This record gives sequence, C-alpha cells and structure tokens, in this order.
Amino acid sequence: MVPLYKTLKGKSECLLCPHFCKMEPGKSGICGVRKNVEGEIVLQTYGVLSGLSPDPVEKKPLYHFFPGYNILSAGSYGCNMRCDFCQNYHISQNIPERKLRKIKPEELVREALSADKNIGLAFTYNEPVIWFEFMRDAAVAAKEAGLYTVMVSNGYVNPAPLSEITGFIDGFNIDLKSFSSRCYRELTGADIEPVKNGLKQIASSGKHLEITTLIIPGQNDSEKEMAEESEWIAGELGRNVPFHLSRYFPVYKRGDPATPQKTIERLAHIASQNLDHVYIGNINSESGQNTICPGCGTTVTKRSGYKTEILNLDDQGRCTGCGNVIYRYFSANSL
Repeated sequence: MVPLYKTLKGKSECLLCPHFCKMEPGKSGICGVRKNVEGEIVLQTYGVLSGLSPDPVEKKPLYHFFPGYNILSAGSYGCNMRCDFCQNYHISQNIPERKLRKIKPEELVREALSADKNIGLAFTYNEPVIWFEFMRDAAVAAKEAGLYTVMVSNGYVNPAPLSEITGFIDGFNIDLKSFSSRCYRELTGADIEPVKNGLKQIASSGKHLEITTLIIPGQNDSEKEMAEESEWIAGELGRNVPFHLSRYFPVYKRGDPATPQKTIERLAHIASQNLDHVYIGNINSESGQNTICPGCGTTVTKRSGYKTEILNLDDQGRCTGCGNVIYRYFSANSL
C-alpha cells in the first residue's frame, strides 16, 4: 500500500488528497475523519456506515456500466470538499459522535452477494476517497468474490493513492464541479487541477469512467464554459466518455432558484457537439436519458426514471444496426 501520511516535527501530514493536511496529535484534517493519533494518521470511520442500499446502477449515475442492474451502495461520513450545495450535507459535513452501525468488509461482500440482480459494490453517498482503507479492503474482498466495484467521487485525490484505487475499482463517476478555477475555489474549497489530472489518470488506466457536472445558475452555466469543458473531456479523456448534466435545486447553504430546464437542455446540446453520450438528470425529459448509437443513430437504451429498457443490442453490448460497441461492461441477462 502507498504511504498515506508522513511525520513532520510535532505533526503528521496526510498524503491522501491535495489538501496535505498537517495535523497535531489529537487533531483531524479537513475531511473530519482522518485523525493524528500519537503521530499516526488513523481513519476514524473504518466500517462505519451512514447508508447501505441496493440501488439501480443508473442512480450513481452510471449509464454505461451494466445497465439494468443493481449495485449495493455503501457510504460513511465526511468529505474533503466544502460545497455549499451538497445534497448529502448531513453525512458529508457532519461526523456524529454517537455510536453508529459498523460493518466488516467480508460482511459487506456477503450482503452484496445476496442482493437481487446485483453486480457489485458502490462506494458513494459521502466522499469515498477519505474512506480509503475500508474501501480498499472491501473492494479487494468483493473482487475476490467475483463482484465489480464502483466509486462515486469528487476526484480530489493524489496520484499515488489514485494509482492504487484504480487497481481495485472497476467503474468511476467523478463530479467535475465546474470548469473554472475560481468557481472551484469559491464553491468547494478545493482546486480544479488535481481533479482534471485525476480524470486523466483514470482514463489512462482503462477503467470505466463517467463524469457528472451539476449546473448551478450564475456559477457554471455559461455556454462558453460548457464548450470548453466538453472539448477538454473529448480531447483528454475521449469523446465516448458518458457525460451527465444534472439540474441543481436549492439545498444546504445555497438558496438560489433551481436551474431552468431550458438551460440544461441548451448546455447538453453544446456538449453533444463534442461528446457522443450526453445525458441530463434531475429533470423531466422523454429523451435526455436515452442512449443513442453514435454510429448510426439507433436508440439502444430507453430510460424513464431508473427503469431501463435495453433495445437493439446484441449480447456483447454492440449496436445491432451498425456493430458499434456501446457498452464494454454489459450482461446479456439484462436483455
């Protein structure tokens, strides 16, 4: 395992994420869950659960990773960002002191194996990066049991730990909060460059990658920024990377009105000039969640909410119209 901290004079420095928190004995880092205990940085939430639920894989959202299946989703507490629009702020920004449910990696795997139509484990709800040790142990056990693993993350992690993560995680959905350095700093308390570098590292690893951007009025909703973001994704990661545009609603500390549906649709149209698969979420749309073959225009998957209907695909996830590979991670049992 890569080193996750180093000892300095009177402090210990966390090496997991780009904050590089320097903690005095008894103190925790920005994430709230990694603490200096007698010079050693110890994860305080190993096995501690805030949520455990079998979810449709599309809910992560992952549209090109075993569509039509479920995945057992697990999360804990804490986060290494400070987004004022966080939908899960009650677990990401609060670390309860009371005794909470704990689970061992092997117990989590047993639950995944017993769940209906389940393809694996997803680490989600709060930020999985800061849950590194438990996520690693559970993911390794899951893969040994023949299950797939997913991480839904803000992507704010250093290269060395991420290199290890790509060894035990099969699919990623990364929140790219904005394509503006200013916006990143003001909205999340973090920097954009480590996230962009992490996305390139995941893409080059060959693991499955999808990206989500929550569109907030007046913050990251300009047509120019969306053109730049989608061009960067296409050029650096690949135009076939699925891209999800999600509609913002007021929550936590941000009370701005919800993003207009027309804004989401307009930005999706711009992104579609550069990317093959652009989806819109948190919105009523008859077509914004469907998958269209970029080769011949055939609709290969229809989605309504989390109901998925597979169409015009062979048992290898290829379009029956032109033979184009749509899904690398696919099971014919969902047909």
